[in-house]
Amino acid sequence: MIPKPDILCIGSVLWDVIGRSSTPMRVGSDVPGRITRLPGGVAMNIAMTLRRFGLTPALLTAMGRDAEGLDLLATCRRMGMITDHIYLSDDLPTDRYMAVEGANGLIAAIADAHSLEAAGAKILRPLADGRLGTAALPYAGQVALDGNLTTALLDEIAKSPLFAAADLRVAPASPGKAERLLPLMGHPRATLYVNLEEAGILCQTQFDTSIKAAAGLLARGAARVLVTDGGNPATEGTDADLITATPPPVLVTRVTGAGDTFMAAHIVAEAQGADRAAALDRALQAAATYVSGEPDQ
Repeated sequence: MIPKPDILCIGSVLWDVIGRSSTPMRVGSDVPGRITRLPGGVAMNIAMTLRRFGLTPALLTAMGRDAEGLDLLATCRRMGMITDHIYLSDDLPTDRYMAVEGANGLIAAIADAHSLEAAGAKILRPLADGRLGTAALPYAGQVALDGNLTTALLDEIAKSPLFAAADLRVAPASPGKAERLLPLMGHPRATLYVNLEEAGILCQTQFDTSIKAAAGLLARGAARVLVTDGGNPATEGTDADLITATPPPVLVTRVTGAGDTFMAAHIVAEAQGADRAAALDRALQAAATYVSGEPDQ
């Protein structure tokens, strides 16, 4: 029997290939460092943090039946994630993400999520065929949704009865894909997790503080937003009010996955009954711990 998930994580689950150096880098740099292959993708990063905090997520994504896909599937299972609802393709390869990070932060990254995009609505079948819900009796739990899905599919999700009862927690995959979230801006059950740059893209402007960015998103129809700005104050907001908090100062040793860690920690804090201010503080602390490279608390 398939166990019941605490939350659904919908989006990219892939292999991260990341090169890290302790040396500051620029375009054209050739420096010593470490290259690692780790499970990644926005949905996967969120799911891994949820597991560390004791929740059991189910993954809705696409993987190939190639060696990399089967290895990734087995890794997800070992981590305690529910993988029974993953769409496995015989002809699509497993997606990958490649990044280079220096002491001065992310230098460059390429996300190859073409198989997830090609699979499209097939990854949502468990929400319609009775395994997780139906149009008449939609899934009523929390859903972490990432912007690696196509604009067309995100637009379908925004209008679909399959998500009418869900608590949607939404994050862009990157600033380059932030505009894909526009169909969900007016969704009454969606909470958007974005950084300052992504907020500006969604509002077609530039913001210099998270408070202004949150206000701008709410003015454009968002129901609830969380805006981060690196080591500067972050803001959580609804139409009722805005609250801010400052991340603890840390030495940054990694950045890939920090936003996903923030989002997952915030979801867990609220699931455990934390109020808005406490949930924001706990999420910022978790993200700071992550970027510093310290062991999880």
